[in-house]
Amino acid sequence: MSTEEKPAAAPRSLAEALRARDDAGLAALLRSRPDLVTPVPTDLTQLATRAGTRASVVRALERLDRFTMQTAQALAVAADPAPYDELLGLLAGDGGDPAVSAALPGAVRTLREQALVWGDDDRLRLVRTARELLSPSPQHPSPTGLGPTVREATAGMSPGRIQEIVTAAGLPSTHDSVSAVAALTGLFTHRARMAALLAEVPPESVEVLERLVWGPPYGQITAEPAARLRRLLDRGLLLPTAPGTVVLPREVALHLRGGRAHRTTEPVPPPVEAAATHRPQVVDATAAGQAYTALATVEELLKDWDEGGPAVLRSGGLSMRDLKRTAAALDVTEPVAAFWVELAYAAGLVASDGEADERYAATPAYDTWLERPAAERWTTLAAAWLAATRTPGLVGGRDAKDHTLAALGPGLDRSAAPEVRRRVLALLAGLPEGAAPDSGSVSERLRWERPLRSAGGTGGSGSTGGGAGEGDDLRSRLARWTLTEAEMLGITGRGALSAHGRVLLASPAPKARAGRKAPDSESKSPSESASGPGSTGPGDRLPVHHHHRPSVPHPDFPASPSPTSAAPTPAEQAAASSSAARLLAPLLPEPLDHVLLQADLTAVAPGPLQRPLADMLGVLADVESKGGATVYRFTPGSVRRALDAGRAAADLHAFLAAHSRTPVPQPLAYLIDDVARRHGHLRVGAASAYVRCDDDAVLNEILADKRAAGLGLRRLAPTVLAAQADPAGLLEGLRRMGFAPAAESAEGDVLITRADARRTPPRTAPEPVPEGPPVPDETLLTAAIRAVRAGDLAATTPRRATAGETGDAGAGSGALPRTGAAETLATVQAAVLTGEALWIGYVNAEGAASQRVIAPVRVEGGFVTAYDHTADEVRTYPLHRITGVAELADDEN
Repeated sequence: MSTEEKPAAAPRSLAEALRARDDAGLAALLRSRPDLVTPVPTDLTQLATRAGTRASVVRALERLDRFTMQTAQALAVAADPAPYDELLGLLAGDGGDPAVSAALPGAVRTLREQALVWGDDDRLRLVRTARELLSPSPQHPSPTGLGPTVREATAGMSPGRIQEIVTAAGLPSTHDSVSAVAALTGLFTHRARMAALLAEVPPESVEVLERLVWGPPYGQITAEPAARLRRLLDRGLLLPTAPGTVVLPREVALHLRGGRAHRTTEPVPPPVEAAATHRPQVVDATAAGQAYTALATVEELLKDWDEGGPAVLRSGGLSMRDLKRTAAALDVTEPVAAFWVELAYAAGLVASDGEADERYAATPAYDTWLERPAAERWTTLAAAWLAATRTPGLVGGRDAKDHTLAALGPGLDRSAAPEVRRRVLALLAGLPEGAAPDSGSVSERLRWERPLRSAGGTGGSGSTGGGAGEGDDLRSRLARWTLTEAEMLGITGRGALSAHGRVLLASPAPKARAGRKAPDSESKSPSESASGPGSTGPGDRLPVHHHHRPSVPHPDFPASPSPTSAAPTPAEQAAASSSAARLLAPLLPEPLDHVLLQADLTAVAPGPLQRPLADMLGVLADVESKGGATVYRFTPGSVRRALDAGRAAADLHAFLAAHSRTPVPQPLAYLIDDVARRHGHLRVGAASAYVRCDDDAVLNEILADKRAAGLGLRRLAPTVLAAQADPAGLLEGLRRMGFAPAAESAEGDVLITRADARRTPPRTAPEPVPEGPPVPDETLLTAAIRAVRAGDLAATTPRRATAGETGDAGAGSGALPRTGAAETLATVQAAVLTGEALWIGYVNAEGAASQRVIAPVRVEGGFVTAYDHTADEVRTYPLHRITGVAELADDEN
C-alpha cells in the first residue's frame, strides 16, 4: 500500500496534532489566540509549547462561553484520554439531552481549534495546563463540585485498609492494592451493581451522600463516626483524606447524579428578551434628537472651558469640585457630566495644556471638528466612544489603593469596555427593529458568553478577572453603562438600536421571524455557529473526526455573529461612520439663520443656529434656558464682552438687525449704546497695573469707593492711578464696581479679548489600552504561518548523521549541525553538482540561530547562493555564518 493510502496515525502530542493541520487550521488558532503569534514561533513544537503555558491557557479559557467551558471542565474530570461518548455522557447524563448532543460537536471543535483539546474522538485529551487548572483538588474545588477519583483518594491508604473496603463492598480480595482499587472503581462505575450496593445502605446513610453529591464533596467527621457514616466508610462510599475529613469519590457522585458532571448544563445561550417595542421611525427620530443634544452638550462644555478650564490635579484628572461645577453648568448630574467630559477627551477635543499651571482646555482639533457637518461630528463622537477603553461609570469609585477615581484621571481604563459595548449593541441589533431589550437578559447573556470573566477567575486557579476593588461583575456593569450611554449619545432611541446606530456597527437588519415573541437572532452559541450547515469558517477545515455526529442548529435560535468577532479595521469603521452620517443627516434639524428678539432683552432661537450666528450670539448674550428653543439674555456684562472682543456698537446693531425676524427692541438698542458709551473710558495697563482716564472726576470716584480698598490704588498723575493688583485682577475689580474698563497694551492700544483664544498645543486622542495582543491581520497570519512551517520543516527534516554523530543525532534532533569549514565547503560544492538539498545551521548578523533546508545553486566569493525551501525563495548565505551542513536522508516509501 502506498504512503497516500496509509491511514493517518493518531497524534501523540499537541505538536503532532498541530502539524497535521492545514494553513487554515493554524490561522484559526492564531486568530483565536493572538498571544501565540507574538513573537512568531520558530516551529510548531515551540507553538505547541507556548499554547500550553499557564498565562496563555488562562487567557484562552477566559474567552470560552459557558457550554464550551463546561465541556472543558467535564474533560478535566474524565479519563485521560477520554472517548467522545464518555464526554457526552458527562454532559448529557444517563438519560441523554438532545440539546447537548447537538451542541457538543461544536464545543469540541472550538476547543480543538484553540489547541485546548487534541486527539481523535476516541482519545480526546485536554492540554495538561488546562487539566491542572480545571481538575478538582482540596485547595481548588472544581466548578463541577466533584471530588477525587477512588484511585486518587486511596493513594496514601494502607493496602490492608483497601482490602477491607473491597471485602465490605462485596468484592473478592485481590493480591495487590492496584487491582483492588481497579475492582472498586469498576463497581462504582457499573450502574446496576452500584444501585444494588446503595440498596444495602440505610436511607439515613444515603441522605449523607446526597448532601455531598453536588459539592463541595468534603465533610468533617469525629474520631468515632456515627453508624450511618461508618457504613459508608466501610464500603468506600466515603473515603478519608485527612484526620477528621472525608470525601465523596468522584465515581460515587457521578452515579448519584445520573452521570452528569454539572447540576445544570447550558448548551443553548439565554435569549435576549425585548422589554418594549416601538415603531422604527419613532426610534430613529428619538435617537436623532439625542444625537443633536449630545453635540450641543459637548459644544457647551468646551465653550465653558474656552478661556481656560479647570486645573489638573497633581495626581491627574478633574477634582470633584470642578466636576460638580461642570455638572451645574451643563445642568446634568455628576455621573452624566463625567461621561461628557470623558467623551470629549476620548475624541481628542479636550486635553491638558501642559503649562506650569496646568489646566484643561479645548484642543485645535475642536475647531476643526466644529467646522464639520453635524452628522459627521456625531460619528466622530460615537466612533470614539465605541473604541475607548476609558470607563466614565467608574468615576467617583475607589481603586485598589482606596483612592478616588477622578474624571480624566488615571485608573479608568478597562480593556474589556470596547468589546462589551460592541457586543451589547450587536445583541440589540439581533432583536426585531424597534425592540428595546430587557437589561437583565443582556447581562445574563454576557455572563453566558464569558463565564470566567463574569466570575472573576478560573475557579480554582486564582483570579483572572477584573482589577482589585471591582466588586460587582464588571462586564454586567459595563453592559448597563453601555445601554445608558448609547441612549445619551443617540445610538439608541427609547432603548432600541437606531438605523444609523446599526450601520455604525456594520450590523445587518434582522429578518422577520415567526413563532416567537421578541426573538433573539443571536441566541446560537459560537460552537453551533461553527458547525451548522453551510458554515465555511476556518473551523470546517480542521481535521475533525466526528462527522457522524453533526451539530444541528437549535430551531429557536438561528445563526448569529460570534461574540468573539474582531473589531472592525480603521477603514471599515470609517466606511461605517460615513454611512451612519448619511442616514442621520436628514433626521437632524437644519441650522437657522435668525432669532426672535423680544422687548424683555431676550432672544429666542427656535432651533439650532448656524455656526457664525451661534458664535456671535454666544458672545453678545448669555444662555438663559435650553430645550427645543434656546433663550438668550442680553445684559450689560454680555454686551461689554462683545465690545471687548473688538465689536463696535454699530456692528452689534447691524448684526441684530440682519439676524432678527422681529424689529430690534428699543430697550436693547439703548442697552448697547449705553454700554458702548462707557466702554473703554477707563484704560487698564501693567505697572504692576495702572488705570488712566481723561476724566479725573471718574478717578476721584474710584478712589473714594470703599470697594477699591483691596486694589491698592494711588494717584500718580491727575489722570493716572497705579495699583498693587495685576491687570486682570484690576479689570475684574473695576467691573464689579460697575465700571466698563478696557485693557490696553504697552503702546496704549485697546487689547481685544476673544472667547476662543485659549487652546492647547496639538494633542492626539488617548490610545485605548489593549486587552492583549491585537488579532493579527491576514498579512501577518500568512507570514507567520509560512515562517512556522519553514522552521518546522528545517527542524523535522530527516538527515544523514555526520561524522562523529550517533545514529539518532541526525534524525531531526533539533540541534544545529556542526561541521568544519573545509567539510562545509566541500559538501556544498558537491550538492551544487548533484542538485541535492542540504540541511544547514545558520547564524544571522544579530546572532539568531536557525535551521534551514537549501538546494545550493553556486558557490563563489565566500557565499553560497541557494534555493531556500524554508523561505521558498533564492537567497545568498555567507559561508562563515553556516555552522554546519548535513545531507538529507533518503525518502522512504
